[in-house]
Amino acid sequence: MDRGSERVRLHADGASRGNPGPAGAAAVLFGENGETLYEWKTFLGTGTNNEAEYQGLILGLTKSLEEGYRNLSIFLDSELVVRQLSGRYRVKNERLKKLYDQAAALLGRLESWTVAHVGREKNREADRLANEAIDGGLAIR
Repeated sequence: MDRGSERVRLHADGASRGNPGPAGAAAVLFGENGETLYEWKTFLGTGTNNEAEYQGLILGLTKSLEEGYRNLSIFLDSELVVRQLSGRYRVKNERLKKLYDQAAALLGRLESWTVAHVGREKNREADRLANEAIDGGLAIR
């Protein structure tokens, strides 16, 4: 379904317990009226918090595009990722550079997007899901 003209909010997050440690990523897509449209989460295995933050964004972008959304307002609680995406910080870490490139390619498929930093309290749903992904991943080991 083509939902290209609809502007939606994507909240994404990643978490790791340890740095590196067990990690999870999640994203929540909210509609124009604030209703939850989709929730996604995945266990990542072992990773750093910054890697998990990028993976949350990549998960959300991939799934949003699959669902036909191409106009996103993106909200992240990672200042590092927001500043790297907006060009204020360079990406020096090679592992993060690969994730940055993947995110940039997905962003390039959108018609329009903005990215903003929000405090953790405004990203609660994505944070909760990222931690649930870790809990679920640890439970199946």
